[in-house]
Amino acid sequence: MAEVKLSAEKRTDFGKGAARRTRRENKVPAVIYGHGADPKHVALEGHSLMMALKTPNVLIRLDIGGKNELVIPKAVQRDPLKGFLVHVDFLAVKKGERVTVDVPVLTEGELAAGGNLLDHMLNAVPVEAEATHIPESFTVSIEGLSAGHTVRAGDIELPRGCSLAVDESTALLQVVAAQTEPEPEAEEEAEAEAAAEEGAAPAEGATEEEKPAEGGEG
Repeated sequence: MAEVKLSAEKRTDFGKGAARRTRRENKVPAVIYGHGADPKHVALEGHSLMMALKTPNVLIRLDIGGKNELVIPKAVQRDPLKGFLVHVDFLAVKKGERVTVDVPVLTEGELAAGGNLLDHMLNAVPVEAEATHIPESFTVSIEGLSAGHTVRAGDIELPRGCSLAVDESTALLQVVAAQTEPEPEAEEEAEAEAAAEEGAAPAEGATEEEKPAEGGEG
């Protein structure tokens, strides 16, 4: 996996007000954690960071005042309406160090004929890999799969040096049978039967409430 080089500057002001001022300057506030060190508060140019984060688990070499820091994104906060970056948490890593990350699961191919649906039970699978060799994604073939078929974590072909951080039996994808629409005539008959049952008349003859009262008013 290739490294992306970005510049960052230290932040000394904290809190919501300081974060808003940082974003007004088209920069994104971020924090670097890891290796038992105190968190480092930094700010990065927004557009460059947004482009870098288009690659899942991207390895970023930050230049912070002339000192390099190797990091991967761990938590990315975006504005729920406009989608711009609000805040990023980075994890500091070293070459050769193993980390646990979620790797996206992609699909290729077409399901078997019949209008079946593909249920994505997990969009990403947790794996353990070297920080500098994290897979960008896993591609699973769904070609010809029929209803009832399940793709599990153990079905993924992992690259060398990468291992699952979840049980092999964990379901990732499942092919679900399409629900068939009832025939119009059968649907009409069922509705007519239901209406008849709800509006069924009582046994012949008037009920006690319907019988005329004996005698008249005195």
